[in-house]
Amino acid sequence: MIKQAIIPLAGLGTRLLPLTSVFAKELLPINGKPGIEYILEECIDAGIKEVIFIISKKKIMIKNYFYNDKFYKSIINKKKDPRVIKEYKKILKFKKMIKFVYQDKPLGTGDAVLKTRKFIKDKFFLMLLPDDLIIKKNCSKSMIKIHNQYNSSVMASMNVNKRTVSRWGIYKLGNRLNKKDYLIKDVIEKPSIKNAPSNKAVIGRYILPRDIFQKLSKQKPGKGGEIHITDAIQSLISDNKKFIAHNFSGRYLDCGSMRGYIKSTVEISKL
Repeated sequence: MIKQAIIPLAGLGTRLLPLTSVFAKELLPINGKPGIEYILEECIDAGIKEVIFIISKKKIMIKNYFYNDKFYKSIINKKKDPRVIKEYKKILKFKKMIKFVYQDKPLGTGDAVLKTRKFIKDKFFLMLLPDDLIIKKNCSKSMIKIHNQYNSSVMASMNVNKRTVSRWGIYKLGNRLNKKDYLIKDVIEKPSIKNAPSNKAVIGRYILPRDIFQKLSKQKPGKGGEIHITDAIQSLISDNKKFIAHNFSGRYLDCGSMRGYIKSTVEISKL
């Protein structure tokens, strides 16, 4: 069973400037609720019991958001407002699940994952990227179901416009397992249009094996001087570890850009 999830949150959020010059992008409201809460709710609904946040010292406001007990208690003592009480109980529920680790140099998602090594207990764990919201269907839940069926690593997948492949990790697909799932032969981080093996992209949900820490600890920086999780995954695939591409059923929303952030609020307000 998958009981632990990690969420990298140390990124600078430059695509959402100027908002992120003073505010953590994961706390920006989407239809009146911080984006990170949608991710936490997805985890809870999928059966996750512990979530590890990877933050930097510049993103300490994320930790403060979940540890602002004095503020809530002061308001509740004065007003007994049912809405505030409800919100505080929700925050307390989240806080019990969360651990924090720090990544103070922006060395890539792979480096962020490596920071959680000593906390991961089981053979597999879930990773979610907070810029990627998937609504209407719980993608993590469906991936865990596939993992349980095949005892394999799983990554969320969708078709992207071929002109945009250089933004993504792109799969080379192997055998088809069922209507929605394929084995993965190769995965390439941000390929050129010419070198892209398909237009099937990795979306921000991964079920990864604990073996990946060994690969990451020895991995050299890749494109942009960063440690990419995609390169470690490719190394495991080369060792004949099985990875499955799962074509999820939910609606994908990119909250990491200004245009996507605005669109996400509009889309979620319609639910």
